[in-house]
Formats: sequence, C-alpha cells, structure tokens
Amino acid sequence: MRVLGVDPAAVGPTGYGIVEGDGRCCRMLHYGALKIDAKRQVACSGTALRDVHELICRLIKAYSPDVLAVESVFTAVNMRTALRLAEVRGVVLLAAAQHGLEVHSYAPREVKANIAGHGHADKRQMQTMVRALLSMNVVPEPSDAADALAVALCHLQAEKVRRRFDLPAKNALPKSRATRKANGSSNTMATIQIGSATRTRLPRILSTR
Repeated sequence: MRVLGVDPAAVGPTGYGIVEGDGRCCRMLHYGALKIDAKRQVACSGTALRDVHELICRLIKAYSPDVLAVESVFTAVNMRTALRLAEVRGVVLLAAAQHGLEVHSYAPREVKANIAGHGHADKRQMQTMVRALLSMNVVPEPSDAADALAVALCHLQAEKVRRRFDLPAKNALPKSRATRKANGSSNTMATIQIGSATRTRLPRILSTR
C-alpha cells in the first residue's frame, strides 16, 4: 500500500511524505514541505491555499498513492489558528476527492503515540523515530515533513492491525459518481523536497481515532 501523508499547517510549511508498506516493512519514496512566504500568506490567503491544493494534486498524479492520511485539526489551538488550519486541511481533502482518493484522518496525539510510544513526543523524538522506522540515512528535515511521514506510517500500522483482526473500516462514506469523474489541477511552485518514485486509485473520507 502506498500512502500520501500530509501535515497541514496554519502557519509555516505544510509537510508531505509518501510511504509504501507491504505489511512487514515500510520505505520512504518522497518527502518535503511547501513553504509559503509569510507576507504572501497574510496578503493572499486564497493564493496560499491554491498552492497547497496544486501541490497535493501534483503529488497524487506523480506517485499515485492508494490512500491519503492527514492530521486532524488540533482543538487546543486558538480559534483563529484552528480556522486557518481547517482551511488548509480543506483544500487537501478537496484535492483527494478530485482524484477519487480515500482519506483517513488521525489526531496529532494518536500519531505521536503510534510512532513514538506516547502522545507527548516532541518534534526531535518524532524525527528520530521516523528515521528509524523507515531506515533512512538522515533525519528527515524539516520537522513538518517528518510529521507527514509519521502520519503515513500511522495509517500503515493502523491498516495492518485492521487487516490482522479483520476489523471493518470506520465511518466509510459512499463514493459519489461526480467525485469519481472529477479531475485535479497541477502547477509549479517553490517547495523544499527530496527523494522520488510512481503508481493509481479511488474517494471516501474515513476518520480514525
């Protein structure tokens, strides 16, 4: 299974990472982070959201993931930040729906507990654990990209448990005919990125807690 993990950010880079697993081991295919200039983000929030949408569409077309895993909105942040984060997450979900890609959502603490063993792991601990689990030669940078890889790994591990115990998928929504036929857009932009590879698939949004 190939998973596109996304760590949406209200402020700062939106991390992304593609991980492939066969139930026994996982390997990193590509990762990085989209950094948007602070002035541009404040002055043209719509343009910043478009950049995130185009990035996700481009990654889906280039790597053909089977599923997209994304962090849910952390409710402890202030209202303004939560709304901004929800907007970024919204365009990520839109890109997935336009390409008929199944989506799973994971809470930040759930991802940390799954990867680092406890829900209060700091960024450095997460980077170290992601490097170990993916047998990487270097610590993934920036930390936003490591978080995205962690979300992808979290889904692979959750899916492994689900299949092992033959558990049903949670909160599956029916696929709409219109969503299946919709196509995404792509373009170019400045990103921090590393790595490479390829593959295809179809929409549903699942929430895993």
